[in-house]
Amino acid sequence: MKTIVFPGQGSQFVGMGYDLYSSFSEAKEVFEEVDDTLEQNLSKIMFEGPEETLILTENTQPAIMAVGMAIIKILKRRGFRIDSISDILAGHSLGEYTALAAAESLSLKDVSLLLKIRGKAMQDAVPNGQGSMAAILGLSIKEVIEVIDRNRLKEKVFPANDNAEAQVVISGFKNNIEESLKVFLENGAKKALQLSVSAPFHCPLMNPAKEIMLEKIKDVNLMEPLIPVLSNVKVNSEKSIDGIKHNLINQVTEMVRWREIMIKLKKEDVSDFYEIGSGSVLSNLAKRSCPSFNRKSINDKSSVDDFLTFLDKWGIEWLI
Repeated sequence: MKTIVFPGQGSQFVGMGYDLYSSFSEAKEVFEEVDDTLEQNLSKIMFEGPEETLILTENTQPAIMAVGMAIIKILKRRGFRIDSISDILAGHSLGEYTALAAAESLSLKDVSLLLKIRGKAMQDAVPNGQGSMAAILGLSIKEVIEVIDRNRLKEKVFPANDNAEAQVVISGFKNNIEESLKVFLENGAKKALQLSVSAPFHCPLMNPAKEIMLEKIKDVNLMEPLIPVLSNVKVNSEKSIDGIKHNLINQVTEMVRWREIMIKLKKEDVSDFYEIGSGSVLSNLAKRSCPSFNRKSINDKSSVDDFLTFLDKWGIEWLI
């Protein structure tokens, strides 16, 4: 079994996608379509910055998706359809949108607009500077929840990302997050680090964003994915259009269950793990969670060329 996964926020950097844009006409087509759809020169921000503009959530989310979809289009133009090179897809947070677009459930135009709206809605859900997130290292999700319950932190801080064993991210108002760090360290965390984000993603404080996405997603035209796409919310694949929309809406306020997705992939007998898009965060998490996976990060011209060579070499087997 083979899986392709797509990264989430945090994988962005100034210069992302530029070598793909310069080397492949397919990538250029994707970046130009995203620019035209959003009526902004997002690709210029991606290639040249400034960083403070790129890291705005409304820019970061479509930017990360655009790199993933550029690589998918390069592969597809050379005859490698997503259902011939992968058995199952997943994506971390916004990466689930990229996965659905790669599986031809969402059009590039629709996924670009949705992520622009999603990013702005999530950024605006809490006044700038009042929300925060922190990484809690050395405690499992179960232990993090126990610490929250024992120390009257419930409804103050919320588990947001269960990324890997002993790597959990929490969300909340900035003052509550800051006060909780000492509590987690006193209760066995090896590290408790406040993250440089300005909004508390994937927690109930995102309810205003959830309401916006409810209105925007309900009228979007989705198709059944070519292959299964695992949901961050339910850790399973959903075939029904209504079910997919329901998961995407709830995803805004629900915890990202990435550790469980890795367990699910392992139980599905996945052996080959390919991360497509900016950076290699998910490959590094897989190294910790599922060291038996054969991992590849496909994120720039060199790695795309290597992957194409690999696919060409084994193409007959892959297409059976």
